[in-house]
Amino acid sequence: MSAPGLSAGAARQAKPPSAGPKGKITPANRILITVLYQRKIAAQDLLGHLFGVTIMTISRVIREVRPFLETSGHQPTVSTARFRTPDDIAAYLQDQTETEINSAGY
Repeated sequence: MSAPGLSAGAARQAKPPSAGPKGKITPANRILITVLYQRKIAAQDLLGHLFGVTIMTISRVIREVRPFLETSGHQPTVSTARFRTPDDIAAYLQDQTETEINSAGY
């Protein structure tokens, strides 16, 4: 017996994992998300907000990418900067742009 509205063949046919919608996160951003999380710069909820995806997606990305970084010898150092909200990032960036950069003496 097939599901309502589906032919018998369609009801039995399972889609391969690659048949679903393509991810919104580029490979470079997947690495960036993982490194930012490992350095404890941003929590998963903030990363989800910044990249426009759910926390579940962020968690999956980190779980998938972390082993590759570890295999390549990536040993992240924990950052002293911690951001909880987009406003924290904006305030940090504002402080950085207001700080005068000293000349190297050239």
